[in-house]
Amino acid sequence: MRLVFAGTPDVALPALTALLASRHEVLAVVTRPDAPAGRGRTLQRSPVGALADEHGLEALTPGRPSEPDFLARLAELAPDCCPVVAYGALVPRAALGIPKHGWVNLHFSLLPAWRGAAPVQHAVWHGDDITGATTFLLEEGLDTGPVLGVVTEAIRPTDTSGDLLGRLAVSGAGLLVATMDALDAGVMAAARQPSDGVTLAPKITVDDAEVDWTQPAIRVDRQVRACTPAPGAWTTYSDERLKLGPVTPLPDDTSLAPGELAVDKVRVRVGTATHAVVLGEVRPQGKKAMAAADWARGTRPAVGARLGATS
Repeated sequence: MRLVFAGTPDVALPALTALLASRHEVLAVVTRPDAPAGRGRTLQRSPVGALADEHGLEALTPGRPSEPDFLARLAELAPDCCPVVAYGALVPRAALGIPKHGWVNLHFSLLPAWRGAAPVQHAVWHGDDITGATTFLLEEGLDTGPVLGVVTEAIRPTDTSGDLLGRLAVSGAGLLVATMDALDAGVMAAARQPSDGVTLAPKITVDDAEVDWTQPAIRVDRQVRACTPAPGAWTTYSDERLKLGPVTPLPDDTSLAPGELAVDKVRVRVGTATHAVVLGEVRPQGKKAMAAADWARGTRPAVGARLGATS
């Protein structure tokens, strides 16, 4: 099939790479416009745009995919299908009708669970045991289109969102190629999503990522892993922000009050509503990430010092 691929961030690269290696022809990519990045705020190509450049592919970068020039160029390319992975903009009806087989989105959940922008983060935060990836036909609703294929993935007890998304990006790439193959062969039928089991996964903000030490340790652990690497879990110490990497729960340690710090030579423990957790890597405001024990040696918290609003 003749394809126009739509995607923007790093997580879309395995899918684009797999399609480029498949028997299908990638005519062009659609990606978000170049955006300022880094300290110099210089314009940078999206990861998908950069990969397209490497392969000599045309990169379409409309501010909005409803722009007449973009719609005209897409019609000129006349793709059979437009596979989508994390493009980052709503595709209007005028664009949806151009390819013969529609726009096929690769979404990183088992729909109808976790519709929205942050399905992997919400799956980790809510303690799901199983997640996966789904290919479905894009329509104007939020991840509501009929399902074409699925692949499942177990969520490991120590998975961060970054860990899990990395695996799903690879397995999902294989699913997307298989979906293209089946559509081309005319052997795949779309199935409407069930009305039961719908959950929503809105974007997780920096404010959402602040740790509440009065929550149980299991929830603190899940929250930190869900927010790693982005937007990054955090707390405060002496009114300064302290970013947190994954923590290790200590089920037998109930000696500390919520947010209370206990420091020894090799570890830093923090109390929660249930039991303590051990801090892993931390990043003080304006500094590089470091082991929590190194941070504590420099900071020297007083006995009874606390993290969070009570510090």
